Amino acid sequence: MAGLAEPLEQVGVLADVQPEIAVVDKGYRGVEIDGVRILLSGQKRGLTRTLHAMIKRRSAIEPSIGHMKADGRLGRNPLKGVLGDALHAVLCGAGHNIRLLLKKLRLLCAQILASLQDWLVASAAAPVIQTPPVV
Repeated sequence: MAGLAEPLEQVGVLADVQPEIAVVDKGYRGVEIDGVRILLSGQKRGLTRTLHAMIKRRSAIEPSIGHMKADGRLGRNPLKGVLGDALHAVLCGAGHNIRLLLKKLRLLCAQILASLQDWLVASAAAPVIQTPPVV
């Protein structure tokens, strides 16, 4: 099938190593490529712990790609050419990472403000002891 052979060939060119294992979705059921073991998502038989972890990792990445397509403008590319495709993908990934960082920063700011508010309430409730000035 050309749909899987071409990306595997491109991985071999870019990484200088031919892939031995490909983790794909169920649309590639029945596809066979010489020298490549094809694992389907949801496959349970004949898997070691490592292979099972690889399939689970792919399943964990799928929602991120869906969010980038919906929220991060990955679904439509306004840039021209092959370089535009590559730049758009990298920029969408960077935008996704920045959104995740901002979410964590918002949580951190909320925790700091809550701690500061608790400290202010505690210090206002504490009795004030006045000492005479030292001369």
